[in-house]
Amino acid sequence: MKLWGGRFTKETNELVHNFNASISFDQKFFQQDIKGSIAHVTMLAKQGILSVKEKDLIINGLSGLLEDIINGKLEIDNEHEDIHSFIEAHLIERIGDAGKKLHTGRSRNDQVALDMKLYTRDEIIEIDGLVKDLLVVINDIMKANTETYMPGFTHLQKAQPVTLAHHLGAYFEMFRRDRSRLSDIARRLNLSPIGAGALAGTTYPLDREYTATLLGFDGPTLNSMDSVSDRDYLIELLSALSTIMMHLSRFSEEIIIWNSNEYRFVELDDAYSTGSSIMPQKKNPDIAELVRGKTGRVYGALVSLLTVMKGLPLAYNKDMQEDKELTFDAMDTVKGCLALFQGMLFTMKFNKEVMSDSAKNGFTNATDAADYLVNKGVPFRDAHGIVGQLVLYCIERDIALDDMSLEEFRLISPVFMQDIYEAISLTTCVNKRNTIGAPGTDAMAQILKLNEEYLKA
Repeated sequence: MKLWGGRFTKETNELVHNFNASISFDQKFFQQDIKGSIAHVTMLAKQGILSVKEKDLIINGLSGLLEDIINGKLEIDNEHEDIHSFIEAHLIERIGDAGKKLHTGRSRNDQVALDMKLYTRDEIIEIDGLVKDLLVVINDIMKANTETYMPGFTHLQKAQPVTLAHHLGAYFEMFRRDRSRLSDIARRLNLSPIGAGALAGTTYPLDREYTATLLGFDGPTLNSMDSVSDRDYLIELLSALSTIMMHLSRFSEEIIIWNSNEYRFVELDDAYSTGSSIMPQKKNPDIAELVRGKTGRVYGALVSLLTVMKGLPLAYNKDMQEDKELTFDAMDTVKGCLALFQGMLFTMKFNKEVMSDSAKNGFTNATDAADYLVNKGVPFRDAHGIVGQLVLYCIERDIALDDMSLEEFRLISPVFMQDIYEAISLTTCVNKRNTIGAPGTDAMAQILKLNEEYLKA
């Protein structure tokens, strides 16, 4: 069944039909389509456009269709052009002529705009839940590792000592911002387009505010042309999903590095690793690598939709049908990556001693050695040069600053005293940094408390 055709004298070419059809992917929102139709019919009856009997007959028919599709009694086929025509055709088949009144006062343009908003709203809730689950795992690891020392990096070179809690806290902040973006998008999209018609509204006395309320929207959209041609919320969502994937990809990159033989900071659980078909010693971080790779797939969806929309005049154009496959794929990709990444992180083991040794052997306490000299009255520029000599001395002998004898320290500068060892210990280097946001124990206790309050809110 087509929802059009009266002015056509020929059947649509089969290739044209297949090229034009969207049911292979828009069947995803059959529940949203039926939910929107039930609200629309309820409003039509309230306004006296349909009788109560017609309303009840249509709603019972739609509810039966929904139940049968969910239970597998009714299979969605590709004979129909889209999910809207599939549902309407089966409704008419079941309840007769009353089903032909379902489409009164609406167009497929505002209908599909409604379905996509309802579907997107539901997906945002699910994605937000997955991001929150990941935050819980990150926070749990942070709580257990406030004294797990490791090198912090700039330019992929060891810079200053931090803790694992502090390092993962950076990702906590990233994913917290991701949730905030999702929330903003959900709020902005939450206006109902149904009743906008094809582009210019309708002559029927619709109560758009009532329909919006039935569907949980904050109100109706305020311009009928924008209502059917707006894809801003999908572009915003794809941008937010791309940012989530960028954060996952950065995290994955670090895990891949930490899992290497050269670092050995982490050990991945067997369930989240694979082996080599030829090299029996290999344990590959495939999940992290795939998450990193799939980031490009989500980026591609964003760029594709931006490109589709960039030259479209008002109002609706068939090009906009391209939004669905792109967005559906991006949503599914992000959900899969979040779920797998969370599992990988939850089961990962951290080699704390290796991390600590790496921090010691990377001269991450060099800045603190310079601060020690400054506190003894040495000008900072001179202190910087002295510590540079210390580092060179250690490199030539393949030792750490902590391994130097006091005599060796004093050979380079007589200012050094026995307390230098306490000053450059990893514990001191980390715990004397206690401004909010720093890695010190007291500062981290504040952050963890804030994290707990945020996750409970």
